[in-house]
Amino acid sequence: MRCVADIPALSRDALAARLARELPDLVLEPAAVGRLHAHYEELRRWAPRIDLVGPGAAGELPERHYAEALAALAWIPSAARRLVDLGSGAGFPGFVLATARPDLEVWLIEPRARRAAFLAAAARRARLSLRVVNARVTAASLPELTTEIDVLTVRALRLESRAYGALLPCLAAGARLLSWSGEAAPELPAGFSAGRTRWLGGSDRRVLREYLVRPEPA
Repeated sequence: MRCVADIPALSRDALAARLARELPDLVLEPAAVGRLHAHYEELRRWAPRIDLVGPGAAGELPERHYAEALAALAWIPSAARRLVDLGSGAGFPGFVLATARPDLEVWLIEPRARRAAFLAAAARRARLSLRVVNARVTAASLPELTTEIDVLTVRALRLESRAYGALLPCLAAGARLLSWSGEAAPELPAGFSAGRTRWLGGSDRRVLREYLVRPEPA
């Protein structure tokens, strides 16, 4: 029998307080907090019907999922225009980052139809303009999705090196890849240069890593 995540009720103020404890230097506008809370409420509504988060994470969503996504905000340039999130799942990190940066054109790439439907419903509830793409994340399909990507995000998704390589022509000058993973770094082809790292909270040793797109040699 499928284990259903029982996500507890949480007020908007309580969500904001828990995020502030986890990320004391982060300042979110009230409108952003409202969009985050709308996503949380939609997650509570859908979780009994489809697998969105594991039962073990349901009680620590603000710390484990929302805060981990928001930890990357400082690494997204103010001039960035387009963000593409691969394997968006329940919206971590792409949807969450969009709530704080509504100026970004955000694409959420999700291969499972029911999760893509959830993301679209959450975007309507949060009154957030997003592009949800129900598509597989493969080397063959990725280049057809968009071009001039400024920020590429990947969390808890293992991609082959050739998939990242296929994306290189779609990345804008000065683009960056933000990757959430365990202690082992993703395998990347030539064209990506390691940047900053940030160890995240929790006992499973998750790491946020930044990679910059290296220009072709003259």
